[in-house]
Amino acid sequence: MSTPRLEDFRRIVVKVGSALLVDSQAGRIRESWLASLVADLAALHAEKRDIVVVSSGAIALGRAVLRLPGGPLKLEDSQAAAAVGQIALARTWAEALSRQGMSAGQVLVTLGDTEERRRYLNARSTIDKLLEWRAVPVINENDTVATSEIRYGDNDRLAARVATMISADLLVLLSDVDGLYDAPPDTTVSAQHVPRVERITPAIEAMAGAAGSELSRGGMQTKIEAAKIATGAGAYMVIASGRVDHPLRAVAKGARSTWFMAAGNPLAARKTWIAGSLEPKGTLTIDAGAVAALRRGNSLLPVGVVRVDGGFDRGDAVIIRGPDGAEIGRGLCAYDATDAQKIRGRSSTDIAAILGFSGRAEMVHRDNLVVAG
Repeated sequence: MSTPRLEDFRRIVVKVGSALLVDSQAGRIRESWLASLVADLAALHAEKRDIVVVSSGAIALGRAVLRLPGGPLKLEDSQAAAAVGQIALARTWAEALSRQGMSAGQVLVTLGDTEERRRYLNARSTIDKLLEWRAVPVINENDTVATSEIRYGDNDRLAARVATMISADLLVLLSDVDGLYDAPPDTTVSAQHVPRVERITPAIEAMAGAAGSELSRGGMQTKIEAAKIATGAGAYMVIASGRVDHPLRAVAKGARSTWFMAAGNPLAARKTWIAGSLEPKGTLTIDAGAVAALRRGNSLLPVGVVRVDGGFDRGDAVIIRGPDGAEIGRGLCAYDATDAQKIRGRSSTDIAAILGFSGRAEMVHRDNLVVAG
């Protein structure tokens, strides 16, 4: 296919690093640059696209506020600096987005939140709800409680995991370089820019270098790792320069960058993962009407479930069988086995009265459902 364009995408995650956001000499936000980026985000938002920001900067801002000396910080110092800087970072994004008529929602996560099933689902639901309300989730690693993430982690991979979690179709990594080169461009005169990566091979991985600036915890190596995560989940990824004003507008106009191709769309990749990569923990047997509804592309509602077997948790994969026992499909159940048993055969409007809380109307949402051919 031809080189993708920003207008091709519906749900976009934009990662902003500390070195772009914070002036390391003055120890403060680069206000003019941020205003230009937010103007770009507002233009995409006005086109009814879902926009998510993954922003570094808490530790860098905390260092500035506390007037901490330069150089590496101990773990507890980093965590304390993040606690101070996170307040400034959240305020900065809220004010910048507000000036363009957008609301910000702060979401603090760790890599563990994208790995442990229940925390993953809670984070996904929160972000989805913010997007439904047309707010802009601003996500940062929860550095006040993170441990190894502060020393070894990075927001490149976190952004890729967020993109995967919310089924984004594009991840934009704004960087201090304008893409991938076949050799370090700052030390190799003959270094060639790589505008497009069809597949991440050992040769592509070998092109990655180490971290660059003092404030940046990520380098090209982590960006390649992020590309593996994102493209493997069906999202495209682009590495573009953030050293210019209106960096997203520049990408849209064809500025030099590196695009990483995805084989399929995020929803298709997610369904492939559900169908073939997850071990089912239980079974839902459904009636003939529900079978017909699923084959028409609908979600599975509690009213169509006649039997629940197995000891599964919310978010686990389950097999869905018809009245004759034949497998109809597989999906991720929105309830654990105990609650599913209580609401099976009942209308979705009865869920709150039965369980004591308002859960999802669907037992298995169609986005989390694979129907056998």
